[in-house]
Amino acid sequence: MSTRGPGRSAFVALSAAIFKGFLRDRGAVFFSLVFPLMFLVLFGGIFTDQDQPKVEVIQVGEVALVDDLPEGADEAFSDTFDVTTSDDLDDALEQVRKGDADVALEQRGDELVAHYTQTEQVKAAITQGTLRAFVDATNVAELAAQTGAEPTYTFEAVAVEDDSLTAIQFVTPGLLGWAVAMSASFGAAATLQGWRQSKLLRRLQLSPVRTGTLVAARIAVTVIVALTQMAIFLGLGSAAFGLSLTGAWWMAVPVVVVGTLCFMSIGLLAGAIAKTTEGAVNMANFFVLPMAFLSGSFFPLDSAPAWLRAVSSVLPLRHLNDGMLDVMVRGESWTAALLPIAILGGFAVVVTFVAARLFRWETT
Repeated sequence: MSTRGPGRSAFVALSAAIFKGFLRDRGAVFFSLVFPLMFLVLFGGIFTDQDQPKVEVIQVGEVALVDDLPEGADEAFSDTFDVTTSDDLDDALEQVRKGDADVALEQRGDELVAHYTQTEQVKAAITQGTLRAFVDATNVAELAAQTGAEPTYTFEAVAVEDDSLTAIQFVTPGLLGWAVAMSASFGAAATLQGWRQSKLLRRLQLSPVRTGTLVAARIAVTVIVALTQMAIFLGLGSAAFGLSLTGAWWMAVPVVVVGTLCFMSIGLLAGAIAKTTEGAVNMANFFVLPMAFLSGSFFPLDSAPAWLRAVSSVLPLRHLNDGMLDVMVRGESWTAALLPIAILGGFAVVVTFVAARLFRWETT
């Protein structure tokens, strides 16, 4: 009995000391409690059913089935679809291909034809199922009015992309973007903080080597690694999974290069703020990992609420992914990559400037 008391007291004292140490370590508290809660909020927002966006439909010419929906069905249709009209089928198909609309709808005789894009596979499946349900409802209503009559309308879904495209085409840009972002940001963060902790930066500052040469060498290595990642992704995808590139796919190279510089700047910011190498890497992870989920790297955000999709539109990884998707998959011309390159470049300049202002040669 006499030995249990002191043992229990020591256990309580040690536990209390360890817990107080944990609470004093702000990084440990953040990444143990706050960081996981961020993902709860993130996934809760992505998979919530509230604020479900309407499906954007371009009605090409006259579509009697839509114009003459039975009473009650027309209201349900307007609640589900946001319809605009056009007389130019080619222009409507191009809008769907670019992602500016979800489906182009035309009627050929008694057949309703829905042209959809494979880049938004979840929404495409929902759209096809919903349109088919409206076709069936219209047929049932007419059959009820005319006993023995055959169904009036049929439904066909047609992808606007080439039939040779498979799921790997749409998965590759997002995963490649995430890999480039992780490598560039982690590498820059760890290198900057590691060199600062080891006093290497000070020694290099006093050496004949110019700062510009040091920066250029680090950028060159990071860009080479990113292009190597790209080559491996495309080579393995082509050899093992039937990846087939379309359009001006070669423009993905400058997109990846500028994207690498963008995420290097994020790594530099993390390295400038953090006081240890581990802290810098964790901070880079804090910046990049949630961004990957919000930028469509792992799954589409079709069913995410409007506010999450708005947040996604200002993230650099979203523009890196979309830039590669446009030229590698959607078959767009080389000019489609110019806007993502400009956004990524601007982001890199601004964040690098902020990182430079916060940088200190030695940890305090």
